[in-house]
Formats: sequence, C-alpha cells, structure tokens
Amino acid sequence: MNSIFVKFDNRAIARLFFYLFRCDKLIKRRTKIKKSTNDVDLRTSTQNLLLNIIIFVLLVVVIYLSYSIFLKLKLEVGTEPVSQGNNLTPSEIIQVEVLNGCGVSGLADRFTDYLRDRGFDVVNKGNYIQFDIEKTMIIDRMGNAANTKEIAKSLGVNESNIITQINEDYFLDVSVIIGSDYYKLSPLK
Repeated sequence: MNSIFVKFDNRAIARLFFYLFRCDKLIKRRTKIKKSTNDVDLRTSTQNLLLNIIIFVLLVVVIYLSYSIFLKLKLEVGTEPVSQGNNLTPSEIIQVEVLNGCGVSGLADRFTDYLRDRGFDVVNKGNYIQFDIEKTMIIDRMGNAANTKEIAKSLGVNESNIITQINEDYFLDVSVIIGSDYYKLSPLK
C-alpha cells in the first residue's frame, strides 16, 4: 500500500524533535540576549547623559566661581583707594565735560571754547538732563579736588558750588553744569 505518509523510525523522529527544540531554544536565547543588551544600552546611555549633564553644570559653576574670584582679586590688587580732597596738585591734562543746564542755546559751545583756549581738554559737550539749574556746578568725578578748584577758578565759579561725585565709569576728571547764573561767569565777561 502506497501511502502519502512515510514511515519514520523512532530515531529519525527523535532527531527531528531534538533539532526543532534546539532551534527554538536558540532563537529564544538570541532574542533574550538582544533584549537584555538593548535594555542595558538604554540604561547606560541614560546614565551617561545624566553624568554628562552633571559634569557640565559643575564645570559652569567652577568657571563662574573662578571668574568671580579673579575679578575680586584683580580689583583688590589693581586699585588704590581714592582719597577725596587729598590731592592738592592739579593734573597736567584735566578732562572736562561741559553740560548746558539752563537751556540757553550755544552756551555749552561758548564755555567749551573758553576752556579749550585755557588749555583744558573738553571731551564732551551737550545738554544736561534738565534746564532748571540755578547755579553753575563743578562736579569732581575722580577725587582730585585740585582739578575742580582749577576749573572753578578759571570760570569764576564759587568754591561752594563744587560737588564731589566719584564715578569710575566716567573717563573724565570734572563735569561743568552751566546754570542760570552763566552771565556772571568769566566766559561771558
């Protein structure tokens, strides 16, 4: 009788099942290994990212602290305290700013020309923030009283109108703010 089914002996069947079982087990093991390596890769990459962020933040903090210490040391070593009013000799070059505080047109130009003719270095001229200044003021910006007295003497301003406002942001020695009493001063006599 010819049948479609082929007879297998027990050994062949056993080999076939063993082979299929072994292949199935191998496939399962490979997927487990792949899954576990992906999980490990994901965990380690997350940990690496977190560590990199922490290192970056710490680096920024260290740079900031180093910079602030550097600035503090630089300022302590590089600057000497300014003694107010102790400097009795005027500078060779006195840098002056002339500001119109009364609103009369062309007054700052006239005072600028007057001061330049007397050897002062006028570095800025313009209008003051307001035009209701009554008395002309001389403002000491660097702590050198001799400079302000020299300017006041040259303009004919009373020494009681000298003010000291030290500001290291200004790169000038004296500010002159022209008030409504301008007609009494030397440039217009």
